[in-house]
Amino acid sequence: MQKNIVVPHTKNTKKLSSLDEIKLNPFLWSYLANYYLGDSSYKSLATVAVLPRVLGTSITTTFGTQMQNFISTVLDSSFGSAVTGIDIEYIDAIDGRRKYCQVKSGPQALNKDDITTIKNHFRAVKNLARTNNLPIRQNDLVFAMIYGDPKEFNTFVKQLAKDYEVYIGEEFWYRLTGDKNFYFDLAKAMAEVAETVDSKELVKDTIEKLAVDIEKKYPKLDD
Repeated sequence: MQKNIVVPHTKNTKKLSSLDEIKLNPFLWSYLANYYLGDSSYKSLATVAVLPRVLGTSITTTFGTQMQNFISTVLDSSFGSAVTGIDIEYIDAIDGRRKYCQVKSGPQALNKDDITTIKNHFRAVKNLARTNNLPIRQNDLVFAMIYGDPKEFNTFVKQLAKDYEVYIGEEFWYRLTGDKNFYFDLAKAMAEVAETVDSKELVKDTIEKLAVDIEKKYPKLDD
C-alpha cells in the first residue's frame, strides 16, 4: 500500500507546485479564496487550488488506478484482460466461473454515458464468445466497485444491474479472493499505512511554491 498509494500521491502533490499542472475555473478561483480564507492573496489562491486536489481528485484518481493494478498484479486470483473494455478477468470464488469484469472505485462512479459504453463492451465480449465458441454466460459479465454498499447505488448503477452482475465492496472482494474478511482487512491495512504518513510539510511547501508561480504568471491578480 505504501508503494501503490502513498508514493504516487506524493509525486502528484509535488506536481501541484506549478500552475501548468492545474486547471482552474477563473470565475470561482478568487471567490473560493475569499470564501475559505478571507482574502485573495497569492498564498490563499494557491491554497484553494492545492487542497481540493491533494485531498480529493488527486488521491481519488491514484486510488482507483493503483487498486486496479493491485488486483491484476498482486492477487493470484485475477489478471489483466486483453479483451477491449474489460479491466480484469478472474475466477469467481463462489461459482468457480471465469468472470470478465470492468472495475470502478465506488457506487457513484457511473454516469449516463458510462452505461452505454459498458453495455457495448459487454456485448462485444458476448459476440467474441460466439465467434470463438467460448462458454461465456450473461452472469459472467461483471461490473464491480472497489468499495461501498448496494444501498449506495446511484440510478445508473441500478440500471446496469438490471442486465448484468454488479458486485460492490465486501461481495466483490469475497468473490475475487475467496476470503470473506479480505475487504475489511484491506481497509485496516490502508488505515495502518495512513498512520505512517504525515505530509503536512510537503503540502505547505507545495502551496508556497505555487503561490510564487501564480505571482510570476499573474502579477496583478491579488491587487
